[in-house]
Amino acid sequence: MQLEAITWEGMAERLAGHLDGAAQDPGGGAPWLRVAVDGAPAAGTEVLADRLADALRRRGRSVLVVPTGGFLRPASLRFEYGRRDVDAYLGGWYDTAALWREVIGPLDPGGSGRVLPDLWDPVTDRATRSPYVALPVGGVVILHGPFLMGHWFPFDLSVHVRLSAGALVRRTPEGERWTVPAFARYEAETDPGSAADVLVRADDPRHPAWTGVPD
Repeated sequence: MQLEAITWEGMAERLAGHLDGAAQDPGGGAPWLRVAVDGAPAAGTEVLADRLADALRRRGRSVLVVPTGGFLRPASLRFEYGRRDVDAYLGGWYDTAALWREVIGPLDPGGSGRVLPDLWDPVTDRATRSPYVALPVGGVVILHGPFLMGHWFPFDLSVHVRLSAGALVRRTPEGERWTVPAFARYEAETDPGSAADVLVRADDPRHPAWTGVPD
């Protein structure tokens, strides 16, 4: 697999151009676009998500950035088997059913276009009670965070930000390194780099490289 060196700003501009073209395709189906930026917390998926959002807004698109951290399940469910259970972290921390219901489903053809930006506050361990956001026609949702591949989410564009095993350990805070085996399993079982439309290597965040936008 050949990777091309690029800046985060250049990547965001090229992805935005690709999405802008897709949004203008009369055969595109739903009037909204769903984008995933997948990767471990240490990969900094929010950096690309925010820059892509800015690039799309400059093109006149309405954009909502949705972190998966706003869709954690309640602590009683996340920590049922302990606070550092790798299996639970990989398969039980994030409320994929709520993501389907509140973020993905409303943007189906014929959907309402009303998206919930977050559902659960892990600090207070309570519902956030955030208001729904009504996306206009041509709007884009950018969902970012870990473990987004493998759930059959119908993304219009998906990006996986990959770290090597060594970079993942180096860039993960010491208190969170117990999560590293979960990402090793995710790579082995889901192969998100192949499942995604775009692969980004970000071992050195100052010098990312990528496969480019899909044809």
